[in-house]
Amino acid sequence: MAARKSAPKTITLKPVLDMNEATALHESLSAVRGQPVTIDASAVERTGTLCVQVLLAASRTWDNDKQPFTFSKVSDAFKKTTQLIGINFDHLAA
Repeated sequence: MAARKSAPKTITLKPVLDMNEATALHESLSAVRGQPVTIDASAVERTGTLCVQVLLAASRTWDNDKQPFTFSKVSDAFKKTTQLIGINFDHLAA
């Protein structure tokens, strides 16, 4: 019997991704580890580097676990900030 693929879990990022949000983001991601995940960054207005690091670590963890980790929607603010700090999430776009 073939294994059934589960639908991706969606994590919607908060408008402000600062140091205070990093722990909550880590906990949200840890709760769905081992499952396909889609990140909705459409509401992000400000992005801090700590949350970007959490997302990068998660993308590598999902890659190691051989599970999909994609971004479904990305705000201009999120995209511009990550580009400014030298991070490109385009390869993770759904």
